[in-house]
Amino acid sequence: MEKQLSVLVDKLPAVQVYGAVDKTVTDVTADSRTVVPGSLFICLRGATVDGHRFLAMAAEKGAVAALVEEMPAEIPAGMTLLQVADTRSAMETVVPFFFDYPGKKMRMIGVTGTNGKTTTTNIIRLILRRAGYKVGLIGTINIMIEDQVTEAHNTTPDVVDLQKALYAMQCAGCDYVVMEVSSHALALKRVAGCEYDCAVLTNITQDHLDFHGTLENYRDAKSLLFESLSDGSKPNKNAVFNMDDPSSAVIRDRTNVPVMTYGHGSDNDIYPLSCVIEAKHMQLKLHTPAGELDLELKITGEFNAYNVMAAVAAMLVEKIDKSIICDVLNGFDGVPGRFQLVEAGQPYTVIVDYAHTPDGLENVLKTARCITRGRLWTVFGCGGDRDNKKRPIMGGIALELADNVVVTSDNPRTEDPESIIDEIFTALQQVPEGKKVVRLSDRREAIEYALSHAAADDVIMIAGKGHETYQILKDRTIHFDDREVVMQYWSEHKK
Repeated sequence: MEKQLSVLVDKLPAVQVYGAVDKTVTDVTADSRTVVPGSLFICLRGATVDGHRFLAMAAEKGAVAALVEEMPAEIPAGMTLLQVADTRSAMETVVPFFFDYPGKKMRMIGVTGTNGKTTTTNIIRLILRRAGYKVGLIGTINIMIEDQVTEAHNTTPDVVDLQKALYAMQCAGCDYVVMEVSSHALALKRVAGCEYDCAVLTNITQDHLDFHGTLENYRDAKSLLFESLSDGSKPNKNAVFNMDDPSSAVIRDRTNVPVMTYGHGSDNDIYPLSCVIEAKHMQLKLHTPAGELDLELKITGEFNAYNVMAAVAAMLVEKIDKSIICDVLNGFDGVPGRFQLVEAGQPYTVIVDYAHTPDGLENVLKTARCITRGRLWTVFGCGGDRDNKKRPIMGGIALELADNVVVTSDNPRTEDPESIIDEIFTALQQVPEGKKVVRLSDRREAIEYALSHAAADDVIMIAGKGHETYQILKDRTIHFDDREVVMQYWSEHKK
């Protein structure tokens, strides 16, 4: 992909140009480390790093031009500077244009919500592929172009990385892109230049209030995805809503496209006729506009019943045959780190889940309680530098639903792990008789404590990190995988 710098300049209103514009731009980046000869370097001001500081470095690496807000004392030799009032806003205009708007050329399915996005998008991807389409996936765990996988660093990448990924998917011949769309991405306009065809709302519960301030602001950010559906000119646009979530009624009124609903009530387009939840599987019979779906699922839990209904709704509005939907769902065995059973030869059940919000923790513990014949353990913590209001709420949920609670670290980041645990413990002052609460800030020690004290028929729910294979500390990021800790412990303790 390449464009003349003069063409990019024409897309920017009120730009001041310093230098020649008869140059060819072969790449765009906001990261000086990824500059290559021919790059347009975008100087962004972040919370801790200012891209303007790396202007000279970008020039040395071959950048032919840069978007800036402020002029340097000296313009680097051979570099053209494009001065604008806001480089972030200019980036949202220039980058999708540079890549010829790939997000307008494929069918885009966006899934948003506090919980359930990863499982729902993975189900949708598999169904579309079984139906014969080429599919790209952008999610919390990874970015996939058909079977090619790269690791994801944000739920929704920034504008540059997203447009590059979408362009690669277009070049690979993808018909569909299935995408987790975060509230941050919507509020910060990371999805600029994308035209969605189907938007799915899983649920909205407390999360990210450190960024949004209030639950209403959080909901309003999610709403942007649905409001944007009426933009553009692509046909057959639809919105899918979980009507058991109170925010759905509010956001539904803000969209101007056809709607398909799901939930427990028979007034929905999709609702369960029966649901039998077992330890490792679930029978789910659904009423749908395409007829009944009788499913024998390898995943379990009421929250997964909602994820299945969301995926079914999205696929029905995309006109996918129900026999394909059923076939894929019956073979789907889950996503790593989402209510994942860890089998290490232990005499009890160990489950690892990504649940890191009050609603997520409540959902997985309620499901775990249904399959627990002995005592239910939960090992969890809360991330640092994130919404601290949810910490005591999650502590209260753990104490209410589990028999034994082990509070530990998640990704403490720049915060003191013990201080985070103190906030969780404000809800753990009154421990009912017969229950036990332990605090161990070392996550490995906390997991091993549960593993060493659990009895046959107990269930241990290790929550918060799920698929993650790292832990973010104050001064470094270390390798850490909850699942590996369980396997290693039992490899050393088998008799």
